[in-house]
Amino acid sequence: MDTQFTETLPPSNPPPKEHFIGELVRFAIIAMLIVFPIRLFIAQPFIVAGASMDPTFADKQYLIVDEISYRLDEPHRGDVIIFRYPRDPSKFFIKRIIALPGETIQIEGAEVTVYNDAHRDGIVLDEPYVASMRKATSLTETMGADEYFVLGDNRDASSDSRVWGALDRDFIIGRAFLRLLPLSDAGVFPGADAPAERVPGAP
Repeated sequence: MDTQFTETLPPSNPPPKEHFIGELVRFAIIAMLIVFPIRLFIAQPFIVAGASMDPTFADKQYLIVDEISYRLDEPHRGDVIIFRYPRDPSKFFIKRIIALPGETIQIEGAEVTVYNDAHRDGIVLDEPYVASMRKATSLTETMGADEYFVLGDNRDASSDSRVWGALDRDFIIGRAFLRLLPLSDAGVFPGADAPAERVPGAP
């Protein structure tokens, strides 16, 4: 009679607890090496607080900030930027660039005029993203070599360069790249509406 042999496998033992903890630590280190540089140098999240950018951006909207573009190029008029508040760098603001370095901005009532080398007689900005600017404003200011004049789209409820002056480039973190939430308003480069420019007196 044939003899039958049955192979008995040794019971499978769970990996030692030390091995699991080591894998967890390794995963955490790799995640930090990937995520931290992205957060520090490329992109980071930003949550809109307040109504200073209504109707373009609403309170609690979730954005991703592009931090790399301005390492390769200069900010442009109309860009929506996130920056550190000059009077308290621990706070972050979101505004729109209106005047660039070396330009002179003049605000009379609701009309914004920009003077530069190409337009010494000035250009009047047509800003479709601004709902209203009822507050009486009379202001003329010239930007320095690294200064920008920034305004909120909701001019009647915005603390901006009209209040605390020009923004130095060193305070700029980046531009609004993605709007993730709410999903109904999701999109790339939200609020990227450059103001139209017209010569004063032109139709």
